Amino acid sequence: MSIETRVVKVDKENPDPALLQTAADLLACGELVAFPTETVYGLGANALDSDAVSKIFVAKGRPLSDPLIVHIYSISQMDEIAVNMPPVAWDLAHAFWPGPLTIVLPKHRRIPANVSAGLETVAVRMPNHRVPHALFRLADLPVVAPSANLFSRPSPTTAQHVLDDLGGRIPMILDGGATEIGVESTVLDLTGDRPLILRPGGLPIEVLRPLIPTVSYTPRYAALDGTSAPSPGMLLKHYSPSVQVLLFHGAVDHVLPRIERTTRKLLEEGKAVGLMLSQEDEARFDPLGATVASLGSEDNLGQIAQNLFARMRELERSGVDVILTRTFDSHGLGLAIADRLIRATEGKVIEVR
Repeated sequence: MSIETRVVKVDKENPDPALLQTAADLLACGELVAFPTETVYGLGANALDSDAVSKIFVAKGRPLSDPLIVHIYSISQMDEIAVNMPPVAWDLAHAFWPGPLTIVLPKHRRIPANVSAGLETVAVRMPNHRVPHALFRLADLPVVAPSANLFSRPSPTTAQHVLDDLGGRIPMILDGGATEIGVESTVLDLTGDRPLILRPGGLPIEVLRPLIPTVSYTPRYAALDGTSAPSPGMLLKHYSPSVQVLLFHGAVDHVLPRIERTTRKLLEEGKAVGLMLSQEDEARFDPLGATVASLGSEDNLGQIAQNLFARMRELERSGVDVILTRTFDSHGLGLAIADRLIRATEGKVIEVR
């Protein structure tokens, strides 16, 4: 059953409490509200209300085996969400919150099972954005919030992206403009023997290492087989447009000729080809007649991360049959960019040697 979705523009620097109060009332009544964060747009529900949480899975078409992140506005809320927190968790919270870091901790018994896919852990973060901060404070609730899109789609970085996916499924979208980071938070698991990044994201591992030198990251991909994933965003098929994505990896001087040859071949076959390129690569491909979407300078990984999902959606809307792109440097945000692209292809990376 379709419902009316109201889009409400809010000033991201100075959000009007009167506008946010309506959204806070919806959350308190067990309804869903989409809102901007510094990473991507989130779809929020009262984290303490299992019925409200279940509406997120229905609206998104998200499997119950994929856990959610609890968002807070104050570190003081941690005691009602997690238990047996190691001292380093408090250190990290004070160092990086508000910000794009999610911490996985032992779960408090008051957190409903469907928040964490039945696991005894819970993922928590405090977004660095004035709109959700003010909204959560008005509602006086911890708010569970995955990305505000249909399951496995590219994450939304504008209110229009949310409306494209969830219009008619949720009652309200708070429009605070485009998000700044463009990829989701880094997920850090502190429940094991050593700190482990489960999902690279908006806070690079290099920034964490001075505080937790033993932190490590090994790519892990969860299957959609009903088994609970240890973290949000770990399924192999994720962040995917509705058209095929071909991801090329290798030295740039070998990758670009391979992309060019593949583009020519696909165009000769009558395919509409989209290219997601750095601005340094664009001139090489202009004569081919493919649809080009610029990600920004390869020297500015923050710009590429910010544009990644939006450019996927633009190419999808343009009617291309296939999207070609490549990996970038793996330092800093490059690790998160590579992770999102790998999941967009379901792990089918084309190695160029």
